[in-house]
Amino acid sequence: MSRARFGRYADRIRDDLHEAFREDSTPRELAGSFAVGAFVTMLPTLGAGLLLFVAIGYAVSWVSKLALFASVLVFNPVVKWGVYVASFAVGVFLLGPVDGVSMTGASFSAGPEIVLRLLVGNLILAAVATVVSYVVVYRLAARYQSTEVAEVIDEAVEELVTKAQESRSE
Repeated sequence: MSRARFGRYADRIRDDLHEAFREDSTPRELAGSFAVGAFVTMLPTLGAGLLLFVAIGYAVSWVSKLALFASVLVFNPVVKWGVYVASFAVGVFLLGPVDGVSMTGASFSAGPEIVLRLLVGNLILAAVATVVSYVVVYRLAARYQSTEVAEVIDEAVEELVTKAQESRSE
């Protein structure tokens, strides 16, 4: 990913976080919305998650639609490939390996045993991401509402961008 493109991506995350925190939502509502979005986005829904977001946004009055959709920026399609690999590894760790299949040779055509391991691992990782997302967004939203934490968000995003760029250059 180029430096300019990565910068635009970071700007978009920063802007969405600022906008979500300016909403008339409580920190609990913002964190809950983002956490629900993180859970849905982490699952292998093959794009149906966006339809679920629309349904949740329509059916649940307290949900912050902006925070819900902001989770897509964090758990985007590029990141999801890594999530799928990690999910399969967690599934194999918990359920054991699939006979005749290696980590590099796994595919959906290999059968239900692989899909089972992928789904089990994915549910566990989604649950972990949900809890972590809730805690992080709750703390950020609470600090934002009690002080001007816009600078903290900018610094955090900038730090993440710098670390990501450093790890890519290694």
